Amino acid sequence: MSDQTIIRLGLIGDHIGRSRFSAAMDLLCREHGLTLDFTAIDTGDDPNFNFDTKVDALIEADWTGVTITHPHKNAARKRAGDTMIAEATHVPASNLLTFKPQMRGYNTDYTGFLGAWSAVMGDAAPGRVAVAGAGGVAGAIVPALVALGGLDIAVWDPVPGVAEKLATGSGPTVRAVAMEDARGAIEAADGLVNASALGMGDDRRSAFPLEIVGTQAWAFDAVYTPTHTTFLSAAIDNGLTAISGFDLFRHMILGSFEAYSGLQPDKAAMLPLIDALRPD
Repeated sequence: MSDQTIIRLGLIGDHIGRSRFSAAMDLLCREHGLTLDFTAIDTGDDPNFNFDTKVDALIEADWTGVTITHPHKNAARKRAGDTMIAEATHVPASNLLTFKPQMRGYNTDYTGFLGAWSAVMGDAAPGRVAVAGAGGVAGAIVPALVALGGLDIAVWDPVPGVAEKLATGSGPTVRAVAMEDARGAIEAADGLVNASALGMGDDRRSAFPLEIVGTQAWAFDAVYTPTHTTFLSAAIDNGLTAISGFDLFRHMILGSFEAYSGLQPDKAAMLPLIDALRPD
């Protein structure tokens, strides 16, 4: 088999053992006559991990590219620099770097959220939005909400300064709020977004006080393992239209496959196949 039929890539991130990324990429590769050579790079127990050193090694090892998840998306955007593709130059995070014939930076979380929003919400506008978390995934979701016409997007984060930095770079409809002021933003919101890691895996915490989830119209949780987190389950129980992290994931995978392979997958044919990987 020639090298042109092999996609050599990996996933960099903390505690990625439950990720469906490799399974979904393998499915798409097989459907298109390609072979996936995948390596997981779990940085969760490596306090000395250096993102740029690792990327240099992957380029030297002739990888096609690498996908990046929490907490390295901002480092990936810095590494991408001015190589970001045109549609994502304004996005302050990157979740995918390709290396051939030269480096290109992507954010398929950004395009994935736009795809998930269209599939679930159609042409509806986000309205006022409260966003918990201002890290790497928020660096994709907040610009997407701006692109969709969000009117007032309030963002907070326990790490000092990161919400302010995201708001400053995202335009006049985005503002940082202090953690202690988040409740007011939640109560005034039309939509709620969990862009934090709360609710992932065995964590049953919610980024939002459950007693005030219900007056809004819609909710999105970036966490997709499990699909129905404590927060998203409460949103559904209270009649909100829910967009799950897996809704984003399935569209993100399509964009990621296209970035790596140069092939445009048939969305209508591939999405049902990806749905079989949906976590419980």
